[in-house]
Amino acid sequence: MAYDDLRDWITALDGAGELKTIRTEVDPVLEITEIADRVSKGRDRRGNPGGPALLFQNLKGHPGAQVLINQFGSARRMNLALEVNALDEVADRIRHFMDVKSPQGFLDKVKMLPMLAEMGKFFPRLVSTGACKEVIKRGNFSLLDFPILQCWPKDSGRFITFPCVITRDPKTGKRNLGMYRMQVYDERTTGMHWQRQKVGAEHYREALRAAAAGGDPARSSAAVDMMARSSGGSVLVEGAAPGGKMEVAVAIGTDPALTFSAIVPAPPDVEEYLIAGFLRQKPVELVKCETLDLEVPANAEIILEGHVHLDELRSEGPFGDHTGFYSLEDLYPVFHVSCITHRKNPIYSTTIVGKPPQEDAYMGKAVERIFLPLMKLTIPEIVDINLPVEGVFHNLMLVSIKKSYPGQARKVMSAVWSLGQAMFTKLIVVVDEDVNVQDVGEVTLKALNHIDPERDIQFALGPVDSLDHASRLPNYGSKMGIDATRKWPSEGFGRPWPDEIVMDGATKSLVDSKWKSLLKELGLE
Repeated sequence: MAYDDLRDWITALDGAGELKTIRTEVDPVLEITEIADRVSKGRDRRGNPGGPALLFQNLKGHPGAQVLINQFGSARRMNLALEVNALDEVADRIRHFMDVKSPQGFLDKVKMLPMLAEMGKFFPRLVSTGACKEVIKRGNFSLLDFPILQCWPKDSGRFITFPCVITRDPKTGKRNLGMYRMQVYDERTTGMHWQRQKVGAEHYREALRAAAAGGDPARSSAAVDMMARSSGGSVLVEGAAPGGKMEVAVAIGTDPALTFSAIVPAPPDVEEYLIAGFLRQKPVELVKCETLDLEVPANAEIILEGHVHLDELRSEGPFGDHTGFYSLEDLYPVFHVSCITHRKNPIYSTTIVGKPPQEDAYMGKAVERIFLPLMKLTIPEIVDINLPVEGVFHNLMLVSIKKSYPGQARKVMSAVWSLGQAMFTKLIVVVDEDVNVQDVGEVTLKALNHIDPERDIQFALGPVDSLDHASRLPNYGSKMGIDATRKWPSEGFGRPWPDEIVMDGATKSLVDSKWKSLLKELGLE
């Protein structure tokens, strides 16, 4: 059964031996980060990497508060969070739904009824109230009451790092759930670091466009002008700027499937609440906000309600990021909190990012495995992909393909760069289907042997991750693709291609029959 909320999840972690409760006093400023970083880079008693989830119960300056961190920080916990034995089970469920063909007749339609009924149970359900409304504060509240972390020494302050940020598309009404860090400026305001290409930022830009056009579609040129002069809402324009507010809600401390859904590259027009329902095989329960026309998870630990002003940007950062470097200071919208609701004695859920491996590494690998079927739907020649943890997800993608025609590897590179957040991939290496991309050593050997650098490397200009400190301009730079597939005569390669060194089967079998005794003589048994 799906976890109803964060507390249900914590109970499951404890029961599985995956949680350690820390009663030693610790400071949310820097100290929790140092502890969590050491644990995440360590191993458990069985030798598995990642260390346990940590529940801190003695927080300096916050008596009675609790902080949960590293909840997803191992392969086993990622499986436990999604209630599977292997992430491929989720991928198989996705594949099952994608294989559905359009019904051709009455009998086909009847056969589809059970599947349609199953899909129906994933849709979110509105309820009258929930645990997140046990305490409602419309006036006397402060963000500083929560044990929000300062993660790294040169961070510009405390940051909310595991928020589910809820916005609504001004045009379509579709809700979006995203995860964007939030620098705490004071008791009632934070930064809203939705990177330029994220959905929350697009909702903000849609609100800006509508305000610039005065709600009149015939004045679309005014919206175009606003986007150009404000660089897509990233700088304040000189002179009169369109005013107005955009509603934003933030949920902190949700069940694991919902938290994970906030980071997934959801297909267009598919709400993350629906994805969470699919992952947990049970609908997400939602309640109306107290002051906004938005729906939020009913069983969240903490809900922040407020607005982002369309004519206000503020310096945000630096922040120690998952690249292993501080992301630089920049301008971002400001979130003004108008109401806080929470459970009694709320548990503050958080994470840290920095030099890998950390908790986000396991979340990223889960995204890789689960959404591979969707990637294959668009690029069917793909056999497998690997986003190595050291590449911090957007810097390196290894792709194996079933090559069928000349130049196909370059087509795949272009296709990958056209897919949502995959547009940020700085380096794509494409290899043939006989290369195991999960074995980085094998990819390195084959790729470096197979390429002629001048012939097989191509560059492209386009959007890059906001965290890329090396790009020529913020959010804009170059990317590289390497075609490490075997070259064909039809690609201009006329030389003979050598055979790979492989021992013959008879000799391998002969040695296999002697291997046990050989291990004893070698002292390896």
